[in-house]
Amino acid sequence: MKNISSALLISALAFNYSCTTMKTNDIKQEIPVPDASLSSNPFMKKSKLQYETPEFDKIKNEHFKPAFEFGLKQHDAEILKIANNSEAPTFENTIVALEKSGEVFKRALIVFSNLTSANTNPTLQALDEEYAPIFAAHSDKMFLNENLYKRIKSITENGLDSESKRLVQFYKQNFEIAGANLSSADKEKLKQVNQELASLSTQYSNKLLEARKQGGVFFSDAKELDGLSADEISAAASDAKTAGQPGKYLLALQNTTQQPLLQNLTNRATREKLFKASWQRAEKGDANDTRETIEKLAKLRLKKAQILGKKSFAEWKLQDQMAKKPEAAIKLMNQVATPAVETAKREAKDIQDLIDQQKGGFKVEPWDWNFYAEQVRKAKFDLDENQIKPYFEITTVLEKGVFFAAEKFYGLTFKKRTDLPVYHPDVVTYEVFDHDGKSIAIYYLDFYTRDSKSGGAWMSNYVEQSYLLGTKPVIVNCYNYQKPASGKPSLISYDDVSTIFHEFGHSIHGMFASQKYPSLSGTNVPRDFVEFPSQINEHWALDPVVLKNYALHYETKQPIPQALVDKIKKASTFNQGYMTTELISAAALDMDWHSVTNEGQLIPVLDFEKQSLNNHGFTLATVPPRYHTPYFAHIWGGGYSAGYYAYLWSETLDNDAWEWIKNNGGLTRENGDRFRKYILSVGNSVDLNQAFRDFTGHDPDIKPLLRNRGFIK
Repeated sequence: MKNISSALLISALAFNYSCTTMKTNDIKQEIPVPDASLSSNPFMKKSKLQYETPEFDKIKNEHFKPAFEFGLKQHDAEILKIANNSEAPTFENTIVALEKSGEVFKRALIVFSNLTSANTNPTLQALDEEYAPIFAAHSDKMFLNENLYKRIKSITENGLDSESKRLVQFYKQNFEIAGANLSSADKEKLKQVNQELASLSTQYSNKLLEARKQGGVFFSDAKELDGLSADEISAAASDAKTAGQPGKYLLALQNTTQQPLLQNLTNRATREKLFKASWQRAEKGDANDTRETIEKLAKLRLKKAQILGKKSFAEWKLQDQMAKKPEAAIKLMNQVATPAVETAKREAKDIQDLIDQQKGGFKVEPWDWNFYAEQVRKAKFDLDENQIKPYFEITTVLEKGVFFAAEKFYGLTFKKRTDLPVYHPDVVTYEVFDHDGKSIAIYYLDFYTRDSKSGGAWMSNYVEQSYLLGTKPVIVNCYNYQKPASGKPSLISYDDVSTIFHEFGHSIHGMFASQKYPSLSGTNVPRDFVEFPSQINEHWALDPVVLKNYALHYETKQPIPQALVDKIKKASTFNQGYMTTELISAAALDMDWHSVTNEGQLIPVLDFEKQSLNNHGFTLATVPPRYHTPYFAHIWGGGYSAGYYAYLWSETLDNDAWEWIKNNGGLTRENGDRFRKYILSVGNSVDLNQAFRDFTGHDPDIKPLLRNRGFIK
């Protein structure tokens, strides 16, 4: 996942890292400068570390509020200076000036936004809730400034290079989508709605973080954890002790509906308890219940869309996406949903048959699926997840797998850095070098789960690439793997391996950014394109050359046997009905929440979800959506509202492009250079549908996706 919640705000505010020097004859507008009281605040000036990497050893909680206060005033003044400039509007004195504005504010906000996701605390959470509506109001000051919009609208593209033309179009579209054409009365209504939405979204995220933390399940007897490894049980004991319950065992929750440990737990009562804790985490009627917040968010989003002249929030939100309209996204989902559900039904029968053969005496439930699916896989393909985990030690996967593939395909190399400060002791840092030996990026990795971190896995920038500003990318990948007990290896599943390759695909997209303007740089692309590079990168996990290099037994250091590799490949389409159905049902649920056209359609959260799933034919009770509405963080707190379909849309691009790569030699530098040239390095500076055609030579075709999932031959 690309972490776009903070990126959206930062991009929307159109400010960046460079100092702003206005060479214009404007209406007198003094730009504030920091006074002595701010001299020790690390956000007041650029970091002196390589590539302006944040000085985490100097940044304290108390630095954020003064940086926000000063940064907001400074940026307000800069925006007014641009809007009220008495000179005729030009690309330089308006668009470029906006790209350069807000230096202090962005520097503070980008660190703040990342920390509130990766390592928050009560002080940061309180600041987040306090400033969310303030930031929304600040954004509106720019987008709803009539003078500023008039200047932007009047700028001619004559004589501009292609990227500059694209930037002018980008600004015009964003201002219009944001409401620049509204009447004064409607602008005031929109401002109020935006502030309320910002507050509610932040409240939702804070509630959910606490709900996940409080939702973990304690067990008193180790026998209840039968099926887990000794290391996993030891880690559960350590987690319980840290949580203040020594002598017990804590199974913490991941952000998805299904929990990874369910495939190994032999005690059915334990499985049920863990699954229900996951499902009910945010609907307990306590302070962390998110349902009321969600209902308010849904109503306000509809109200916002209507103010902006659209029938639904989805219609408004998709204007600048590749899909353009909700109907296009729904059409794609429907094309995949039918074969997915039919396949899932056959998979459910296989599981039920196994339960009956074992004289289980019960009907399969959601908490049984992964446990018995693993047994079915073992029976069909003689593949046991516990056989392959010893070959997937997390650091080896990273350095000898992910990095190795990047070296072979793109010519990149990586050097571990221990001299750069980090925001948590678990974080590790690398410097990234291009094929010619030139340094191009700093890369952080944050592997392990903790109470201060949001669930899931994501990529984000601390610094974005821009030739205009002279900045290079500083990037972080965050995960939520269980930290092993001290001295023990961190062994992960093949699905977890795929996730590491996936998130690095986002990072490589950011590392190869090659744009002048930060608003168009790197991963600042539509949601339904941003997952394409990450999904492509997943394929390298099973490439024979790459796999043999990283799949090494953590004790013997011997490579994974070919017999196991063959089994993994043969089983690659196993359980795809389930996995696709849980994904599309979540995407359909998201689209339904944001396709309502009147408030009367917004019934209570759990009723709405049930109605939505039934309407789409997702009636297989054993296959719940990947995210249940109360903890669907992507859409209520993460910027993917009306956009969760993006994974499927991007996967269509991914599988089609992957067939091109396979048919043209696979893991070669020539193919890597071509993918870098047409996809990874263009950011949002070109038409992305054309970029795909330039790479493959044709429009996207859904058949490779269906073949890859085993739905057609």
